[in-house]
Amino acid sequence: MKIKIAPSILSADFSKLALELKKVKSAGADLIHVDVMDGHFVPNITIGPVVVKYMRQSTPLPLDVHLMIQNPDKYIGAFVNAGSDMITVHIETVSLRELKAIAKGLKKSKIKLGISLNPGTGLAKIKPALGLVDFVLVMSVNPGFGGQAFIPKAVDKIKQLRKIFAKDIAVDGGINAQTAKLVKEAGANILVAGSYIFGAKNTKAAINSLR
Repeated sequence: MKIKIAPSILSADFSKLALELKKVKSAGADLIHVDVMDGHFVPNITIGPVVVKYMRQSTPLPLDVHLMIQNPDKYIGAFVNAGSDMITVHIETVSLRELKAIAKGLKKSKIKLGISLNPGTGLAKIKPALGLVDFVLVMSVNPGFGGQAFIPKAVDKIKQLRKIFAKDIAVDGGINAQTAKLVKEAGANILVAGSYIFGAKNTKAAINSLR
């Protein structure tokens, strides 16, 4: 499968966000990962639909909006209206019944649905959801803050997931040239990276090293 690189704007300079988006597009990014945190599901607060709306005006790249929030079904409509192309929700925050309703709504809007799971959540938890989603996002750090160290157990989780899931597998957290090699070999094909890309002196070289 084609390897896709998704810079995480959590590590971008928000004082010049439009320029940061232009920079990573020029450097070869395939999509933009947007971390939405509510201070409840994760211990941090980031952005809402208003920022996504202006990001949509600033880049043609697909926007994958990662909802690290409680009750995501209450806010999905606002993020779709803001211009999201992909919506990722956490299996820890939704029931299978809620996920079915979310999947039905997003399909009508032609928005891709992803399911994410935290490092401490086993694959068994998401197996019933795999038929409803377009991709799975494996967290390789505990969500909430950027710049954390990669959790090695994620590699085996990706390997096991690839055996039962043929669509896109994304991985988020602690991704750099070294860990990218491990997760690609395990079966991941969408690599989310924040500080490694936005903190690089040469953005294009950083993206190419992941690919």
